[in-house]
Amino acid sequence: MRIYRERIGPIATSIVSALLDEELLEVDAEQREEVELDVASVLQEYRRTDWELSETARDQVSARGLDYSHTHKIKAQLAAKQRFGLGEDAIEWLVGQILEILLQSRNVEEVYGEDHDIRRVVAPILKRELGVDTSLDLEVRKRIKNLEEGTDDFEIEYQRTMEKVRQAKGLTD
Repeated sequence: MRIYRERIGPIATSIVSALLDEELLEVDAEQREEVELDVASVLQEYRRTDWELSETARDQVSARGLDYSHTHKIKAQLAAKQRFGLGEDAIEWLVGQILEILLQSRNVEEVYGEDHDIRRVVAPILKRELGVDTSLDLEVRKRIKNLEEGTDDFEIEYQRTMEKVRQAKGLTD
């Protein structure tokens, strides 16, 4: 699962808005932006950790002289050791981290919702916001297969190509 840097703010805003709308959270109006930044920090940390795991896995593949196809397996092993959610487990990991930060944040006046209520509200937002259409993703990756995944060039070209594909299919936001 990919979390795009430019989507972090809107995702955090959606989560906080939904929690406030459901009256699961009480936040002073002046602190709302800070709460959104708290939620955004979880998403940023996910991106950072995911990138670090990818880099470590690539380094291990290279050091061991393994085929590149082993990278995902090694990354999954590293993630399991750190209890970090990848793939299907990413949503659950993110929801858990968001729940923890809301409970610990000085910017949140009160958390009224039970854990399962908050999970019920946050998980669908993350699934909707972070779900990349697999067919679009595959098409983009085919077009930029000459670039190494995880590099800045790959990220930039991936975004550019994804936007072109979405426009061509009439899927622009």
